[in-house]
Amino acid sequence: MDVSALNSTSSSLVSSTTNSTTAEASQDRFLKLLVAQLNNQDPMNPMDNAQMTSQLAQINTVSGIQTLNDTMKSMATQIAALQSLQGSATIGHEVLTEGNTLSITDGVGKGSFDLGSNADAVKVEIRTAGGTLLGTESLGAMDTGRQSFTWDASKYTSSGDLTFKVTATKGSTAVTTTALERNKVVAVSNDNNVLNLQLQNGDTVAYTSVKAIL
Repeated sequence: MDVSALNSTSSSLVSSTTNSTTAEASQDRFLKLLVAQLNNQDPMNPMDNAQMTSQLAQINTVSGIQTLNDTMKSMATQIAALQSLQGSATIGHEVLTEGNTLSITDGVGKGSFDLGSNADAVKVEIRTAGGTLLGTESLGAMDTGRQSFTWDASKYTSSGDLTFKVTATKGSTAVTTTALERNKVVAVSNDNNVLNLQLQNGDTVAYTSVKAIL
């Protein structure tokens, strides 16, 4: 058996190892092949040491990659389990996610928003899903960051969700606002290692999209 034949056979072994065999099986096959080659080599033309070292390095590289893949799969499984455990702690709690639906509990509407900077005047408009204005809340000056508000919804008896719009200004300059809606978490699920929260309103959101747990 010459060196070129060994290289060809070893390359085929390396290719099949990553797809259908374990790292231990590939090492066993390689070592058997290497011993057979050494036993049958021409004493007058033995295999070059550098070529033998290259072959050993190649099989060790494949073995290392296989071991790394197995380790990463194990870590992914453990992370998914930890995510599910972490997500289960949110069940029964309200969370904040981006959206402008007003949460109403016992006749009180609640909403939150983020202010991009300090504002001299902040105003919240409450509207029906069809766009009819039901009320306006003037919140005055507010600091940058997360803010909340309430609205008396006891007189609203119609069905359908209400929405809110936040407008903020500093002098004559508009201040950036991001509306946040409140929803209660009723269940969690882990789909393809992505933790999702099922909300009381029927929506499903990724855990990573939650801005705060209340």
